[in-house]
Amino acid sequence: MATDNATAAGNDAIFSLEQMRGAYEHRALWLHYLAEKAVEDGENGPLHQAIRKCGLYHADVRFAPFTSMDDFDEVFQSEPAKSVFEMETIEKDDDTLSIDFHYCPLVEAWKKLSLPQDEISVLCDIAMDGDRGIIEGLGCLKFDLPKTIANGDDVCQIRITRK
Repeated sequence: MATDNATAAGNDAIFSLEQMRGAYEHRALWLHYLAEKAVEDGENGPLHQAIRKCGLYHADVRFAPFTSMDDFDEVFQSEPAKSVFEMETIEKDDDTLSIDFHYCPLVEAWKKLSLPQDEISVLCDIAMDGDRGIIEGLGCLKFDLPKTIANGDDVCQIRITRK
């Protein structure tokens, strides 16, 4: 049955871009409050490790085995994430995948909390351990993040290259 918030299609619900961004913002709030508690307890290293472990899990479940940059990209830029983060492919060939993200709902959530820029940068770095874990788990790729919205840049630049 269709509602104002979602349209049912079999067992899958189709949500609006605004609703999907809201879900990512909610995830950002979780991370902030977990990090806040970790800092109070004197240790945020386990957060990096846990998020990276989640990325390693996704490397095995969603991305392995690595067969081609095209196949990797098809999963990495699948919907709704592609729309939520406003991903733009800058370059893609057999050895390189360069994507610019023009929007980050996590950063938007942290800004709504009026967090200082340095804390937003730390939270972003923790969150990016998920992507780093995916790349690490595949073993044949290298991950670079030259720019981030969290550091005040206009885009997040994800650069993935074959080792």
